[in-house]
Amino acid sequence: MASRPTTCTRRSSATIHPFPSPSMVSIVLGAQWGDEGKGKLVDLLASEADVVCRCQGGNNAGHSVVVEGVEYDFHMLPSGFHLQNCVNIIGNGCVVNLPELVEEIEKNEKRGVTNWSERLLISDRAHLVFDFHKQSDGLIERGRGSSSLGTTKKGIGPTYSSKATRNGIRAVDLVGDFSIFTDKLRKLYNYYKLTFPDLDIDIEKTIEQFKGLAEYFRPMIIDTVAFLNQAILDGSKKILVEGANATMLDIDFGTYPYVTSSNCSVGGVCTGLGLAPKYIGDIYGVVKAYTTRVGDGVFPTELKNEIGEHLQTRGREWGVTTGRKRRCGWLDLVLLQYTTMINGFTALCLTKLDTLDELAEIKIATTYKRNGVELPSFPASVDTMHDRG
Repeated sequence: MASRPTTCTRRSSATIHPFPSPSMVSIVLGAQWGDEGKGKLVDLLASEADVVCRCQGGNNAGHSVVVEGVEYDFHMLPSGFHLQNCVNIIGNGCVVNLPELVEEIEKNEKRGVTNWSERLLISDRAHLVFDFHKQSDGLIERGRGSSSLGTTKKGIGPTYSSKATRNGIRAVDLVGDFSIFTDKLRKLYNYYKLTFPDLDIDIEKTIEQFKGLAEYFRPMIIDTVAFLNQAILDGSKKILVEGANATMLDIDFGTYPYVTSSNCSVGGVCTGLGLAPKYIGDIYGVVKAYTTRVGDGVFPTELKNEIGEHLQTRGREWGVTTGRKRRCGWLDLVLLQYTTMINGFTALCLTKLDTLDELAEIKIATTYKRNGVELPSFPASVDTMHDRG
């Protein structure tokens, strides 16, 4: 019997794989609680990108981009929407409010965006947000009373709930047989009406509205999973993914329950676009030189004093989506180490350092302690972040 060779030679990938040099996808993610300035970095990278993608969330996100004195506010639209060289993808992991997307498109048209219909693609697997999702979002939040989560009331959570309970409606349903879509929509509304009797929706008016929206968006609703992967295998395309919200709002890794309803860490990029991990290249974590968050929830370094007010004013800290003032505090390295571990950032982009210029002293959180004992890692429960009474 012949002996095995002591060494072996690896064959060139070109001889065994038909696509030897696929494009590597760059990703921009928030490393804190959002509002880190992701839009600025995305705009910088998008200027050389062929494809810009959103992979999760809905129009509860908000990115501001200023180009030649014109300010664009993007909520559902990817931040490459205003760039003539970019195809913009709203991925299957997103939830889409089509009537409000029309309003967002028209708003940006007035600011000079053209040829957008040739550059906007919506996943046929993306779930749709309806007015009863929005109304139920408000009713749920009101029912929490003093324990409210501070949601945007955009219907994002209820839509993801519909997705999880498997009675949600997707874009592919809208552009298919409209009678089947109508039947599904009536059943979904009746399901919500049983749970929330106070809902006030004219479902027949909604059906008629979506009949028009089906024709408006029909050319844009495609299999984006196939499109994106073909662009990757093409090898010549530069592809950029922008995460909405931020890691500390991730449904799994954030400060639960004060989080959003999707995975806004690196895992959400793969599941929200149908992207294989082997195609991920650079992962940029965007971090503000201090920390902010909108809405309720634990905030270890929050400054409820004149320094916090100074950061809020000088940093122009109010939300793009809601207009709410952002809570401000010192940079938190415990949090940043945690989000870096989860996402595997290959680089960090530090923003708003100049906001700290006028402060005589700058502090940074380096350790969490509870009752004098250092916590070994970022705690899963927000209750663990407070001393025992």
